[in-house]
This record gives sequence, C-alpha cells and structure tokens, in this order.
Amino acid sequence: MGQSASTPRPTSSPVLDGNPCSLTPDSDDAVSGYDYTLDLPDECLALIFHSLSAGDRKRSSLVCRRWLTIEGQSRHRLTLDAQSLLADVVPKLFSRFDAVTKLTLKCDRRSVSIGDDALILISVKCRNLTRMKLRTCRELTDDGVAAFAENCKNLRKFSCGSCSFGAKGVNALLENCEFLEELSVKRLRGITNGAAAEQIRPGKAAAALKMICLKDLYNAQCFGQLIAAAKNLKILKLFRCSGDWDELLGVIADGVMGLVEVHFERIQVGDLGLSAISNSANLEILHLVKTAECTNIGLMTVAEKCKLLRKLRIDGWRTNRISDYGLIAIAVNCPNLQELVLIGVNPTHLSLDKLATNCLNLERLALCGSETIGDAEISCIAAKCVALKKLCIKSCPVSDHGMEALAGGCPNLVKVKVRKCRGVTSEGADWLRASRGSLAVNLDAVEPELPDAMEQGVGGDNNQAVVVVASSSAGPGRSASFKMRLGSFTERSLVACSIRRWPSFVSRFRSNLGRNYAD
Repeated sequence: MGQSASTPRPTSSPVLDGNPCSLTPDSDDAVSGYDYTLDLPDECLALIFHSLSAGDRKRSSLVCRRWLTIEGQSRHRLTLDAQSLLADVVPKLFSRFDAVTKLTLKCDRRSVSIGDDALILISVKCRNLTRMKLRTCRELTDDGVAAFAENCKNLRKFSCGSCSFGAKGVNALLENCEFLEELSVKRLRGITNGAAAEQIRPGKAAAALKMICLKDLYNAQCFGQLIAAAKNLKILKLFRCSGDWDELLGVIADGVMGLVEVHFERIQVGDLGLSAISNSANLEILHLVKTAECTNIGLMTVAEKCKLLRKLRIDGWRTNRISDYGLIAIAVNCPNLQELVLIGVNPTHLSLDKLATNCLNLERLALCGSETIGDAEISCIAAKCVALKKLCIKSCPVSDHGMEALAGGCPNLVKVKVRKCRGVTSEGADWLRASRGSLAVNLDAVEPELPDAMEQGVGGDNNQAVVVVASSSAGPGRSASFKMRLGSFTERSLVACSIRRWPSFVSRFRSNLGRNYAD
C-alpha cells in the first residue's frame, strides 16, 4: 500500500462487476500500480490508524509523508519517558503530535525527570489537553504546575504520583481548571504536615469534581475543605492516609450527599465515619479494607440507609468486629446486592442463608480466610444462590463434600476458584468438572503432607539418621513427586555421610580403649 507520487491516476474508470458494491479495476490500472489509498479521505485513514496497535501505527507512519502527517494529527493519547533529555525534543515532538488530548509523563526513579521549563513548553504546545498523568517527576515545582494549569484550562482529569510539588501547585490547578472532574493524588511529597501546613482550597474546580482519590499521603486531611465543597462528588477513595477521619467525614457528609462509590483502605475510620457516609442514600459500592475500627453497628447503619448497595467488599483483618449481625442487616435491607467479597470475616450459615434468600441478584461471591466457611455453608450457597455465576473460596475449611454440593446447585454458576483449601483435592475438582462440563473449575490443590520424620538405624542402636521432609502446600513447580525425590536424596546423603564417618569413629574408639587399658 505504498504511495507513488509519480504515478498519475489512469483516465479509464473502473468497470462494474455486476455487484454495485464492488469495483474491479481494469488491466491498465493493475499494470500501472496506482495507489488507491490516495482516494481515501484523511478522516477515513485516521480511523484505520485508530484500529492498529502501537507498533503497527509507528511502522505505518513511515510509509510516506502523508501517512506520517495523518498519523500524528490523529493521535490523541501519548505516553512519554519524562527524563530530562525530553526537554530537547519537545518542540519537534509536539509539532507533529499537535492533537494530543491525553498525556502521560513517566520517569524512572533512578533518573532525573523533566523540570518546570519542559512542562511549561508542553502546556504551550498542547492547549487541548483533557487528561494529564505525572509519575515520579520529582524535579517539578509548584511554579511549573501553576504555569501548566494556566495554559491547560480544559483539563478534566489530573493524576500525579511520587512528585515533589505541594499544596500551591494543587491549589493553582484547582483554581484554573474549572472543568476538572477527576483528581488523583498519590505520594505527593510537597504536602507538609503540621499546623502551618497549607490547606487545599476548593477553587473553581470544586463544582465539577466527581472523583477524588488520595493514596499514601501523610497529611491527606488538608484536602478536607476541597472534599466538603465538592457538592457533585460521586466517588471518594482513601488509601493508607494517616489521621482520624471520623470527625472530618462528619463535616464532609453535611455537604456531600450524592456519593455512589466509597473506598476505604487502611485508614482510621470507625462507626461514626460509616454513619456519616450512610447519609448518601444512593451509595452503590462500598469497600472497607482493613479498617479495624468498623463494627457491625456501622455496617447496620449503612445497610438501613443505603438500600441501593450493589457491591460490598469487607476485609475484616481477622478482628471479628464484623460478623453475622452486620451481614444479616445487609441481606435484609439491600436486595440489589450483586457482588460480595468477605476477607478475614467469619460468617456462618445464618447470614449466608439470609443473603441467599433475600439477595436474589447475587452473582459474584468471594469467601477468603474464613474459619467458619465449611461444607455446610457451601451447601447452603449451592442450594439457595440461584443467580450466582462466580464463586471464589480461599483458605477456608472446605472439603470435597462441599464441591459435591456445588455439582447439584447454583444453576447459573460459570466459574469456581478454590485456593489453599486443604480439604479439597484434585480428585474432588475433577469430579466436579465431570459432573458439570460447562463449569470452569480453577483449583490450587494442596498436596498432603509427607511424614514428619523418618528414622533409620546406622551402625548400631544409638546411631540414627533423622530426615525431616514436611511441607504444607505445593508451591509453583514443586509437586509431591519432587518432594519425595528430595526426601530420598537427603536420606541417602545422610546415610552415606554416616558410613564415611564410621571408620574414623572405630579408630578413635580403639585408641581410647587402648589408652584406658594402659591407665
């Protein structure tokens, strides 16, 4: 499909081949080698480029100048290695890719990133940016980010991680980018802690913000004013951010009542915080991951007020503060529940029976690290979870009898994943596969433990070689046969070692005997 500029288009027109949708070129066209891609409009060629992979787009851009120009003008997403050398090629690079709207700048942690000058130059060349992502750009300061925000006022999504600018840069971004809808801040080193720490002000972007994500921030509570002023906020994610969040969430709940999705992971939040979040009656997704202070009381409050809950994920961290009482409240008040993930929680058949009976739309269920999920609970799930499609069981006291129960229940079940369940063997999984041919069974079988010790006398009653070969699970690539070979090899080595040492032992015994006899 190369372009030949020196070949003129033939004057003879194509001949219809009986089919009004197909054109067959005559013999003169075939001999002349005319490039029919010249007839394609630039917009059509751009659509073709969008369907290609990144490597094919690069190779296609080298065919001719026209393709090079159209490929550059039709590229809207670009990811660059943001080392300091990038500043030298910014003018030429963005003169070709002048239609970029989504830009990602990533730098290796061991390299020097671009500075403020390069970022400002990029903002001048790409004024149509709507998405910007910065990763490990440690040479950027508040002044550079502020200048970038002044030039790219149409920004709608901004994400930064492991950067060094601080509150001034974020405030400038919020003040200039009034259409900003998503803000993600992760490990921002320039935000300081203490009474003198600068607060993140709402700015003009507060009215448009729909998602705020904060990760690994030492002073994330300085974003409190921004969160409270974001009246249209739908998604709030807080991951590993220090400080007590109960009081701040109470203030936020007075102004933000339209939350649909909330993620809390390893933050200090308790029942008061959950009670504040429950004011959002439209809440559909709730993740409580290793929030040790959350109990059944807070979960009951959420269940009573947030009846539209669809997805619930709880990692109880084995604290036993969330149990059957909270899950029964979810089952009674949230009939639209579709996905339930329980990690480190110990539910029994009481709550599972309620969930299976009332939540008729439950399609995905994961039970991990539970001491109470046994064959009886799996049988209850198999008998009553009619809509269940995917089931994951990990580190639970389930046996092959539970797998047999699944064979006759859950008519819509598509996939079963079993991990680190000692009672489930490969034979049980094979039987389940044979019983339900359409069911995908993914089993991480735990091989039975080998004997703890093997004793064998060598050279007398008191001389024994002890071999210990024990393992709780078969790791990747280590089967039971491998362990048996390893055990026998160790046994032979110890026996051989004892036999080699036997002559020296006998000689020392004789010399000592002779010395004692002489004395």
